Amino acid sequence: MPQAPLQHGMDSIPNSENIPLSTHQKALKINLDPLRYGTFAEIGAGQEVARWFFKVGGAAGTISKSISAYDMTVSDAIYGHGKRYVSRERLQNMLDHEHALNLERLRSDRGDTTAFFAFADTVAARNYQGTNECHGWMGVKFQAHPRDEDSQVIIHVRMLDQENPLQQEALGIVGVNLLYAAFFLHYKPEQMLESLLDSLTTERIEIDMIAFSGIEFRHVDNRVMSLRLVQLGLSGAAMFEPSGEVLQPSEVLRKRSILVERGSFRPVTKVNIDMIRCARERFTAEPESEKPVELMEITMRNLLSTGKIDLTDFLARADVLAAVGKSVLISDYFEYYRLAAYLTRYTAGPIAVTMGISSLLDLFQEQYYAGLEGGILEAFGKLFTKDMRIYVYPMREQNGDLITVDNVEIPAALRNLFRHLVERGRVIQLENFDSGVLHIYSRDVLRRIKDEDASWEDMVPGEVAGLIKQRRFFGYRDTGNLARETGA
Repeated sequence: MPQAPLQHGMDSIPNSENIPLSTHQKALKINLDPLRYGTFAEIGAGQEVARWFFKVGGAAGTISKSISAYDMTVSDAIYGHGKRYVSRERLQNMLDHEHALNLERLRSDRGDTTAFFAFADTVAARNYQGTNECHGWMGVKFQAHPRDEDSQVIIHVRMLDQENPLQQEALGIVGVNLLYAAFFLHYKPEQMLESLLDSLTTERIEIDMIAFSGIEFRHVDNRVMSLRLVQLGLSGAAMFEPSGEVLQPSEVLRKRSILVERGSFRPVTKVNIDMIRCARERFTAEPESEKPVELMEITMRNLLSTGKIDLTDFLARADVLAAVGKSVLISDYFEYYRLAAYLTRYTAGPIAVTMGISSLLDLFQEQYYAGLEGGILEAFGKLFTKDMRIYVYPMREQNGDLITVDNVEIPAALRNLFRHLVERGRVIQLENFDSGVLHIYSRDVLRRIKDEDASWEDMVPGEVAGLIKQRRFFGYRDTGNLARETGA
């Protein structure tokens, strides 16, 4: 039975938050809301977001201006010169400029009854040759209430459709979803995230960065939002720097050398720090390498090891990594070949992963590749594409023996493959390690913290020990202080 056409009126819009709205209904609800009024500024894929608001009717009550400054000279004249036109910097300039104009021109006449906003996007959709990276920046700067301080949400999207018209369509839908979320769901940031792909799928759009700021989001931790992006499947990975500022992968990794250390970092130990130091020194000694981007990677599988994500535990790990100045990569790529594919998406430069002996042995467990038609050979073919290498950190056994690439016991059927990778310089033993820290394991440190064994403090960097004690991370209890507080 054909669906009845949507009538232009509030009665046509479901009242319950549990009933998902179509893109048409979201745009119409915004148009019929007398509170919202603002500007649409779009560059790069047509005015696909503004088009929805014109299409559904009632746009005169919502749109103060719609602009598309395609020409670079014109764009520079309005928003200032930028090194890259599809960039976070350009998006921010667009949002700031257009929102300021609305306030300057309209606040005196209607500021008491209007919550102003500026929506902007700058996008590189599929070109005629089909050779470019299809991605874009999108954001909204808005007042939740009249005369309110500003709030802002910005996202970075990757468009996965193979045809330009489909990319434009998907971009328009995401834009409407973002505006609807900002206006009607700003008090529920996680629900905002979930709603961004309403009427879409992750096969069409990937959102690999989101950043909340301003008065309405003063309690939002963008590191948690980065984690949620990956957890919800909106992106395969997310990044943030020690300050907590979220990073967009292509802007950080573009044409750079990359060095990754995977771990639980629960907590960060002296071994973790020594491993990345050793790998960095070896990596930068390679003739084709430069100073790499360093990332400490935590996989979703690690975060879900207890069955669900403990946000307190996650933030503790993030904070101790920040204490030693490390950027964090959260990924849903348990298999290393999938991690390699993700990184090579952004750079043609050399990539290195550093790992311990136990992780190296896991890498050669064939059961992890049962889902691939070519098994471990197919996985390694994908892993060692381009300029990828693995740096191996040694392990000290309880009897004092040192296990390295030279004497590690690889399954017999895979020894020739392993030796081939070593001889080709794809698996490399680290030599410049600190033998005085080889006895340290994160799980042992964690046990000692919980057992109130003070020896753990010598097993982690000083700044990490101080932070754990100050914030009582990982089950730490200052029994002496507790006794003083209770008078015991």
